[in-house]
Amino acid sequence: MTSLALGAPAAVATAAAEDVSLAALLRCCVREIAGPRGQVGHEGPYVLLRVAGTRLRVRAHGGLALRFEGRPEWLEDGSWRPLSVDVLVRLVETELGTGLGEGNDEFAAQVAASRDAIAALVAARQEVPPPTDPWLASEQALVGGHPFHPSPKARGGADWLRYAPEAHASFPLRLLGVRNDVLAGEGDTGVLDELGQAPPGYSPLPAHPWQLELLAADLAAPLADGRLIDLGESARMAVPTSSVRTVYEPLIDRCLKFSLDVRITNCVRKNSWYELAGAVELSRRLEPVFLDLAAAFPGTRWLPEPGYRSAKLGTRLLEGLGVIVRVGPWSVCRPGVTPLLSGALAAGWQVAGDMPDTVRSPVTGAVRSGVPDVARWRAAGAVPGVAGPPMTGTVPGGVPTGIAGVSVGLAGLPTADPVRWWRAYVERVAPPVLDAYVSHGVVLEPHLQNVLIGVDADGLPVEAVFRDLEGTKLVAGRHDLSGVPDRVAEALAYDAASGWNRVVYCLMVNHLAEIAASLAGTGSTRELWAVAGDVLAKYAASRGWPRPLSDLLSGAPLPAKANLSVRWTRSADRSAGYVTVANPLATT
Repeated sequence: MTSLALGAPAAVATAAAEDVSLAALLRCCVREIAGPRGQVGHEGPYVLLRVAGTRLRVRAHGGLALRFEGRPEWLEDGSWRPLSVDVLVRLVETELGTGLGEGNDEFAAQVAASRDAIAALVAARQEVPPPTDPWLASEQALVGGHPFHPSPKARGGADWLRYAPEAHASFPLRLLGVRNDVLAGEGDTGVLDELGQAPPGYSPLPAHPWQLELLAADLAAPLADGRLIDLGESARMAVPTSSVRTVYEPLIDRCLKFSLDVRITNCVRKNSWYELAGAVELSRRLEPVFLDLAAAFPGTRWLPEPGYRSAKLGTRLLEGLGVIVRVGPWSVCRPGVTPLLSGALAAGWQVAGDMPDTVRSPVTGAVRSGVPDVARWRAAGAVPGVAGPPMTGTVPGGVPTGIAGVSVGLAGLPTADPVRWWRAYVERVAPPVLDAYVSHGVVLEPHLQNVLIGVDADGLPVEAVFRDLEGTKLVAGRHDLSGVPDRVAEALAYDAASGWNRVVYCLMVNHLAEIAASLAGTGSTRELWAVAGDVLAKYAASRGWPRPLSDLLSGAPLPAKANLSVRWTRSADRSAGYVTVANPLATT
């Protein structure tokens, strides 16, 4: 992830968006174009690569995470010149249009739209302060998006900024009344009844206001004939989390996962009917699994999705109005533990000013300890020894920018003993993910937006909270799905090889590699990976060294998701393939 500042003027916001977009696309080129073709090398401090026969170079560190310093350059007429997003897009179009034998007339526009969105987000963050809740502030910190995606903030639809978590948005939900003869749902959704009073014969259904705008034409008939009624806005402001469509509703202390019929990054983010049913099915099946994991690995937590509610008004509205209820993180973390989004830690999360020393529960009013100094993120230099930004440069006029418009550093990782912090982090996150697969046949999806790390009063990781059952799967053949509807069962299952690839990619490449790079700064990550290898080896020994773990620890290449190829071929995200990358455990 990429760190971005608050309070950046328009010129810096534009420059920041260019830098972030350029870095993301260049990382994709290293991983998916030049790397597999053997067109990546090193010369002094530079990584060199070729795209469409053109030489590029950039200073880099961070191992797999590919953190860049200074401006990337391209060789033109024998001279190194500053590289721009537009130049790199043209090179990618030439390379992939030739190599894959097909063009993509949407690609350049998607990259440009993502760049424009980042600029808009940086500018918007000047106007609204972040949430006082440190967990919600961390949820809203991912301004740069996925660091290995060609258009990390591409977002469909209009008026999206008012609902964007990165712009510190908050808004009231709309409440619909669903006539009970057309009410759809499964599991425990009683908490939704606390959001508002519905007339006799109706049940309340919260709705995302953006989605209601998108579904206006489809809703006209059921609103006219009384199958649905409009109950107005909810009493409290909901806060969107990092996934955009999932919000925190403070009145009921729950997260609510809505459908949004717009493309966000790779996918149209709607709750398909089989995903609605699948979330409830998985919550039932995972309860004993997580009880076992928590017993074996203290500090393991998860956020169940115990029910969904919608309306039986045809498939489009069943899916479009479907809302999944998810437990909130404060309710599963023990007192004194503060949950923070792992993606924000990897990004070098920066907030405006200090976080509060205490956090008051929006439901009970109880006061809980806030984030201590060592678990906060501040401007570089505020804490001795913090890491520098992943990429630095200047905007016109010579203003030093970092990626974000200021030099951003990392104070959430303790400077006194970062190796101890890292060991605690890996111990909390990695063994339960691996054991879910090895011992229980469950594929968790522990990417940076699906894991919250709970820190104690000293800022030390003591809990890991896993969430979002959409990407959680069951290994085929290890679970009896005979009583589950065929389409639901199909969506719940992975074969063993696909499941392992997903686990290893999310855990090692997407997650731990990014945290390690942030912790190491411009230094080497070698010592950190030696510690990670020790943690993983102890777990593997406790399970008799199963083959997948033996291969992982022996340095077998790792799978990395091919986001650039997915966007170029306009494939569904679930069809994404992998490229292999070097395993950092091989160098320890």
